[in-house]
Amino acid sequence: MGVAKLWRYNFVFCFWLSPSYGAAAPSSSRRPIRWTAICGFMLFALGLISLFTGHVASNLEWYSQRLVKRAWFYKLDGSHRASIDIWKSRYSSFYYRCSERGPHFSSAERERSSNGYLLIATSGGLNQQRTGITDAVVVARILNATLVVPELDHHSFWKDGSDFSNIFDVGWFTSYLAKDVAIVKRVPEKVMTSMEKPPYTMRVPRKSEPGYYLEQVLPVLLRRRVLQLTKFDYRLSSDLDEELQKLRCRVNYHALRFTKPIRNLGLKLVLRMQMMEKRFIAVHLRFEPDMLAFSGCYYGGGDKERYELGEIRKRWATLPELSPDEERTRGKCPLTPHEVGLMLRALGFKNDTYLYVASGEIYGGEKTLQPLRELFPNFYTKEMLAGEELQPFLPYSSRLAAIDYIVCDESDVFVTNNNGNMAKILAGRRRYMGHKRTIRPNAKRLSALFMARDKMDWATFSRKVKSCQRGFMGEPEEMRPGRGEFHEFPSSCICKKPFNFSNVISKENKYQFSRRIPTVLESRYSSNLEQKSSRKFRKGSLKDRHGSVIEEIDPDNPLSD
Repeated sequence: MGVAKLWRYNFVFCFWLSPSYGAAAPSSSRRPIRWTAICGFMLFALGLISLFTGHVASNLEWYSQRLVKRAWFYKLDGSHRASIDIWKSRYSSFYYRCSERGPHFSSAERERSSNGYLLIATSGGLNQQRTGITDAVVVARILNATLVVPELDHHSFWKDGSDFSNIFDVGWFTSYLAKDVAIVKRVPEKVMTSMEKPPYTMRVPRKSEPGYYLEQVLPVLLRRRVLQLTKFDYRLSSDLDEELQKLRCRVNYHALRFTKPIRNLGLKLVLRMQMMEKRFIAVHLRFEPDMLAFSGCYYGGGDKERYELGEIRKRWATLPELSPDEERTRGKCPLTPHEVGLMLRALGFKNDTYLYVASGEIYGGEKTLQPLRELFPNFYTKEMLAGEELQPFLPYSSRLAAIDYIVCDESDVFVTNNNGNMAKILAGRRRYMGHKRTIRPNAKRLSALFMARDKMDWATFSRKVKSCQRGFMGEPEEMRPGRGEFHEFPSSCICKKPFNFSNVISKENKYQFSRRIPTVLESRYSSNLEQKSSRKFRKGSLKDRHGSVIEEIDPDNPLSD
């Protein structure tokens, strides 16, 4: 029945019940019923119903997706939520990357007709500089400027003398972005000689809006013809229009390709990991002395640790005094390698899982890494996998970081241990490249759990870790527009496929079927792993390379150590 008919019938019904209609109301001592008030209430209720039904009808597809997704995700057996596949998101196939140029995104201005030349001096380590390069292209587009290939930071904490061309493929970078921004390797000599003054240098505030560049930077560029922006990292707002966000993605995920030597060695290491085991985890430990000093956290090393990290902390004159306990409670402290291992085992990764550990110098050295090695004996680093092939890269921290970047990107599961630049950049890239599993520790909740872990059995600890980590496993639904930094959550560049209920059901049935009935090869593979695992943890003691005795650990109960 239409809404108009309901209104009409309701009005006639109210008029018929009115005291003025038909026979006079009988005299009575009781207070007469106010039919006008009842009719008004009914009309108001009908109005609300019509508004609600209209809203539902106009958003029917959204509601159907939410309802089906909820029914699909939640169990009916009382456990409320379906178990998460720790290796791969079952929802990833419903999304795809979409960063192509829109039909109304005009072609780049030619070098001769642009507003001038934009020089960029990046800042920080490799991944921090990567964000600066990505944003520099977008800023050049906003200013209609010709971008000069950015200059890398040679004076930061890492003291790496590599130039852009030593790390990134310059030819690919300029040709891939030719339709978006004009890019040159250097300012033409005739332009430099014609200038009365050297290039003007300025530093813009962090996360500046496009309007700031148009109002404050463009007039200087037009007047001076050549302009340099210094310390260029996170100098552009995360909130841009969709076409500019997609340009960010084209730069970061396509145009910034590593040089051939770096790519070749990185992919060799990936292949070597995959030859040993089909699936592997990459862990970015980020437990270097500089990271711990910067965080202001304390890890139980006594006066020696406080002195050593305190001396490193003096390099940053503007850092405030922090309370280590408060920082841990707030979830600002990186997990120790041991805690990372316990989290992974609690999530369900077995002791025969292969780990690639991406890290620089670990604070505490082998002693700090030993508990993680015990939890995951199949432990590898780039130094272990590459050997002599790594020698040409050893003097350059950024090139070593690029090799780790490639292996982490190609891993089946990537585990971050802090929310730093590499963690954000790789998390965003893995979302863009198909929502590959990316685990970020919920340090705020896990810190309290680790402090109390000796007071609970392994089953309870594992259950609580899984509960803590919901929403931190790299699922597509974690990425919402406007959440966090765009480099970590590139929502404008990831689209949902058209919703089809039958596809959802068929994919879910296929997923459940594959989990219930392993193939013959899978059965043999699983049996072999169990045999290997039992041999590795047979009765007796293990010894490390220094000869100290390591107590035997139960492979099914990592807390027994």
